[in-house]
Amino acid sequence: MRVTLILGALLLAAGPAAAAPAAPAFTVTLLDGSGHFDSRAQLGKQALIVRFQASWCKVCNQEAAMFERVYKKYRASGVELVSVQVQDTEADARHFLEANKTTYPAGLDPRLKIASRFGFRGTPYTVVINKRGEMVARIHGRTDEARLAKILDPLVKRAPDVKVPAPKAPARAK
Repeated sequence: MRVTLILGALLLAAGPAAAAPAAPAFTVTLLDGSGHFDSRAQLGKQALIVRFQASWCKVCNQEAAMFERVYKKYRASGVELVSVQVQDTEADARHFLEANKTTYPAGLDPRLKIASRFGFRGTPYTVVINKRGEMVARIHGRTDEARLAKILDPLVKRAPDVKVPAPKAPARAK
């Protein structure tokens, strides 16, 4: 009985498991002229990848095609990707996006007002936010599709892969 009371007291003192930190809300004007991206509109609807990158960043340029593939692969599954071009001019950011044939939304943060709220320390920087608005991953530096898949797959609801059995060969006449 005494052991049970002590264990119970310890469990109450420990409290709930720490949740992932909440992502700061942000709004950015989109470089394609289509309006604004407001991160609050994603809450409860979609997971969000926020990619902080720059036109002058070699790794950002090397990974641009990979992020486009990730965007196309996960968008239909409830993941949005927005690029925040940091420490760039509008012309350089537009050139980067056009040269890399990106189709995901992108905005400009030349003075790091948005980036600094996310703990930005340099490019590239990738933040993954779940539907509850919690930062579930913060990747400083280089990343790859396999690493992103390990983070994103648990966040999306996908239909299970259905294996269709191969048709049976007709019986041969003897």
